[in-house]
Amino acid sequence: MAWFTPDFNQFFKDLAKNNNKEWFDANRKRYEASVKKPFEAFVTEAIGRIAKHDRSIADLQAKEAIFRINKDIRFSKDKTPYKLETSAIVSPAGRKDHTVPGIYFAFGPEAVKFYGGCYSPEKEQLFAIREAILKDGKGFRKAIGSKAFTTLFGTVQGEANKVLPPEFKAAAGKEPLIANKQFYVGSEKPAKLVTDPKLMDALMDHWLAMCPFNVWLAKAMK
Repeated sequence: MAWFTPDFNQFFKDLAKNNNKEWFDANRKRYEASVKKPFEAFVTEAIGRIAKHDRSIADLQAKEAIFRINKDIRFSKDKTPYKLETSAIVSPAGRKDHTVPGIYFAFGPEAVKFYGGCYSPEKEQLFAIREAILKDGKGFRKAIGSKAFTTLFGTVQGEANKVLPPEFKAAAGKEPLIANKQFYVGSEKPAKLVTDPKLMDALMDHWLAMCPFNVWLAKAMK
């Protein structure tokens, strides 16, 4: 049985044409039935399945993982109030700390997205990751070298510094990824996957593929 009906994506398509509070309030019951409640159930099940492999997220609640549909428009030129997808992050910290490696997923009419790693490490965390690559280059490569990882994600993504601290310059010749400012992986699938009964299987395949990388990063940033 599918987790979501076709109205999941249709709701967001309609919202895109009517992105205002009045329309949303008039369609709130539809949002609750087609998006919010089934997504909460999906996230709860995802946490349960992942917890069988990783007990550090066993106590995480769906409400601690799910992001609000309301956008932060304080500093944005786009003042439309609602996101056109729904999303969550399953990690030991949930949504309260985005630097903690986990799996981020977002579903909407443009794509089904699975992301992992660390998108915005703090300055000290970035230094620690680079230092860990310097000391454990083989372990780093092993964490991102499985067939499942390369098939689903290709390689590690992120912007790279043009100028590196002296202690990492030489290492960049052998391991270019040490220059990265971000260390994340991502995969986007067709939006129609959201109504496929195998959606949860797809999430778990992506989580299992990124897991060694997430574990390596978490250890490096300690």
